[in-house]
Amino acid sequence: KRKEHFEFFYRADHPQYNICANMDLTRFLAYSRENQLPLYYALIYAVTNVANRCENFRYRIRENKQVVLHDRVHPSFTEMSRDSDDDLFKLLTVEVNGSMADFIQAARETSAGQSAYFNLGPIAGRDDFLYITCIPWISFTHISHTITLNRNDAVPRISWGKYFQEGEKVLLPFSVQGHHGLVDGFHVGEYFQKLQEYLDSFRSAR
Repeated sequence: KRKEHFEFFYRADHPQYNICANMDLTRFLAYSRENQLPLYYALIYAVTNVANRCENFRYRIRENKQVVLHDRVHPSFTEMSRDSDDDLFKLLTVEVNGSMADFIQAARETSAGQSAYFNLGPIAGRDDFLYITCIPWISFTHISHTITLNRNDAVPRISWGKYFQEGEKVLLPFSVQGHHGLVDGFHVGEYFQKLQEYLDSFRSAR
């Protein structure tokens, strides 16, 4: 039904756009701390889980403008080296098919077992991903991403920064970048709303 919109935005040299806003992390952070969950992995699971509930975040573009819809997408994300002498990151890809606990265990195992910074062989040719990164040193108000000028690049980029206190709330700078041929502002707004509802669903026992 959005063929006309797809054609309109597909003509752009750079059809991706970015929206940043603050998410309320208060309840999810308290739950993560109480249950000793690694916040980064827990958030990756959360944002991917919600993306899989939003159809437009699962569309991708192939050759000859063929649009495909994936049943599920999975996170491909950056992680800083655990070596104190190394300020470089590596790129990890972990599938989300079970619970948060399942994902966290798989992410830990993948991280421990991957020494290469970029292990792209196993994921070559796939586009059923979300590209995820975290900038935990900065509470940013805007972020941009390196990108190849390829109209078929439709993988969403999701990022967040350093959370901060505002009154009684803990806020998280959060960014979504998508291909306008597939994702309009309405769909990004829908994603933010569903993600906030999901984060708020986690209640601390305290």
